[in-house]
Order: sequence, then C-alpha cells, then structure tokens
Amino acid sequence: MTNVRAGAVIASVIARAPRVSGVVLSQVEAVNVELSVVLGRSVLPMSQLLRMGRGAVIPLDASEHDEVWILANNHPVARGMIEIREDRIAITVTRPADLYDFMAGAA
Repeated sequence: MTNVRAGAVIASVIARAPRVSGVVLSQVEAVNVELSVVLGRSVLPMSQLLRMGRGAVIPLDASEHDEVWILANNHPVARGMIEIREDRIAITVTRPADLYDFMAGAA
C-alpha cells in the first residue's frame, strides 16, 4: 500500500515531465531515485557530538505521532506517517511536501 501511494506522488512528478508527441520521455522513467525519510532534527554543540559513543541518545524535535519528511535525492517530496508492519518499518504517504516548511525546520 505504501509503495502505491509513494508511486502516486512520483507519478505526479513524471506527469509534469516534458512530453514529445504525448509520450513521457523514456529517460525520465529510467532515472533511479534514492528515497530517504527524516524522522526529526536536532542541534547539538560540537563538543557533545564528539563525546557521543555507542548507546548515545540523540533527542529529536519530533514526537511519536508527527509526520516524517520523505525525500527523493535529498529533496522533500512528501510527508508521511510511520507504520510497523510485522517486523518491518513502513511509511504511509499522507500529503505532498511543502518546501518552505522543510527549509524552516517544521516538524
């Protein structure tokens, strides 16, 4: 289900791609896109970062039920919610990303 929703977001991007005689350029469909998810952010002094070791806990600016950022090649494309399905973590896409919110550090 998550792949279908993520596919819908990506399909909407491809739908806006340049067209030649009504056909999306095949090069666009052949591009690999790296997806990553940002759970939250934290600002720490360098001295604290340098003291961190195994087991260190980094506090984030997000709570358990906050939306996460979904990035495509490090660019925000959507927001989503974390789900646990059996023994896997999944993200359900909830809405398109707002670049201005991402740049401002909105949770």
